[in-house]
Amino acid sequence: MTRNPHTHPAARRIIFWRHGRTEWNRSGLFQGQEDIDLDDTGREQAARAAEVLVTRQPSMIISSDLRRAADTAAALAGLSSMDVSYDVRLRETDAGEWQGLSFAAIDEQFADDNAAWRGGDPEVRAGGAENRIEVGQRMLAAVTDAVASIAPSETLVVVSHGGAIRAALAALMGLPPERWGALAGLSNCHWSEVHEVVGRSGALFSWQLTEHNVGLGSLPVEPLEG
Repeated sequence: MTRNPHTHPAARRIIFWRHGRTEWNRSGLFQGQEDIDLDDTGREQAARAAEVLVTRQPSMIISSDLRRAADTAAALAGLSSMDVSYDVRLRETDAGEWQGLSFAAIDEQFADDNAAWRGGDPEVRAGGAENRIEVGQRMLAAVTDAVASIAPSETLVVVSHGGAIRAALAALMGLPPERWGALAGLSNCHWSEVHEVVGRSGALFSWQLTEHNVGLGSLPVEPLEG
């Protein structure tokens, strides 16, 4: 998607930015809330993407406290001379006993639950822990709190994780949970942007997805739950 040139000048904007690549992303392991560092490629991705995102003139940066997200956020903070606020509600899905397993191993050991999870069932619990509805609710709460702190026409950058961002976007736009799978995932260090929709009276009443899975070059979508 490309940016909407007709966005109302009073609309606030939110950029959801997925962290750079980790070794677990490269190896196809379900990270969940395991605290995994960026690899060299991920650090390069973050630095390059930050050079683009700083031109969006962010007013506030919030991030998951997990290192892969926090270090990605730091790349943008360094260029924009801004501080980062960390919020545990922006973490990836808590995947319980699936964390650290390959997706092939999850499919072998937890075939029924994994089939439901991959099929988009919003109520199935990843590894017996968190489901997508719960992730969406906590992400939405964190983003709503933060966006209330920025002024009209300003931009909030949210640095988080693949599965968590997809849940946040779906919840923010009011999609029914059974339709959340209609949103594709984000590649590492790619971003999506939403703008507030301003009515004729000037009232702000909803959010519109104006960009999705945008980034530098053609990167594959790595496993979402990271």
